[in-house]
Amino acid sequence: MAQNGHWKLNAFGRRLARMSLPLTALVLAGLVGCGNEEGTTSGMVSAEPGPKALVYATNYPLQYMSMALAGDAAKVQFAEMEGDPAFWQPTADVVAEMQQAELIVLNGADYEPWLGQVTLPSDRLLDTSEGFRDQLIESGGPTHSHGTDGDHSHGSYAFTAWLDLDLAEAQASAIRDRLAMLLPDADQALERNWSSLTTKLDAWDKRLTELGARFGDTPVLFSHPVYQYLERRYGFNGRSLHWEPDSVPPDAEWAALPALLSEHPATLMIWEDEPLAETVEGLKALGVESVVFSPMGNRPATGDFESGMEANLKSLEGAAPL
Repeated sequence: MAQNGHWKLNAFGRRLARMSLPLTALVLAGLVGCGNEEGTTSGMVSAEPGPKALVYATNYPLQYMSMALAGDAAKVQFAEMEGDPAFWQPTADVVAEMQQAELIVLNGADYEPWLGQVTLPSDRLLDTSEGFRDQLIESGGPTHSHGTDGDHSHGSYAFTAWLDLDLAEAQASAIRDRLAMLLPDADQALERNWSSLTTKLDAWDKRLTELGARFGDTPVLFSHPVYQYLERRYGFNGRSLHWEPDSVPPDAEWAALPALLSEHPATLMIWEDEPLAETVEGLKALGVESVVFSPMGNRPATGDFESGMEANLKSLEGAAPL
């Protein structure tokens, strides 16, 4: 996993860094909060009671990691929304709430294209992928649609870096370092929470490494081009389609599939979410089974990030070659 180096600041340095944050924030009259549940994260240790810092995350994995690290010392917000947060445009109310946050945790890698259209304090922005920019995967996929999200492309870089658990740990490390400045009295809690979080990330990384070895060169299909970091880190031999789980692919896509399977004879397709029964049956007729491995960009309908990752791993473990 990632090598993080020495991260502690002395008490004076952390307080000085915290004082550099703006002391005022834009407050809109009649502001309505997002109303998302903060949730819980098992294994975290709380800091001493006191005023809670407000942290805002732009996707669910970042909220999960921020909550796991901060414990009760910070309130970590994430605007729940329909669809993929990567194609989200924040409302005025959400932007106003971000402006009040003492830390805004970003994914980076072209995940937040709306940043140039809003006004946020630059010294409160944390790009969690900046430290491994040289490891980002170039994408530049074609423009297409995601249901009601409209036409869009996947940008210059693949953005689901957290599916490489080593890069997820690097993102968590960046969050930890900024929280150390923001929460100077939470040293011991941050250390313990960091240990608890990395234990989980390391365990998932080990299981995925084992799964990659089991699959080896076995061809698989991915329903969407969002698994690039999973493929690279764990060695999956995949090809990506642009199939949506909530709609049946058009006839042209079905017609093109046999040719793809002739050169890439996959018997398994990995989906972002549960596909429609008609799609599952159509794939079965071609000898392709379906399993779900959710990228977890948004909060799941049930459970949390940890239960979602466990479900992902069990799905792949059940489908892996013996």
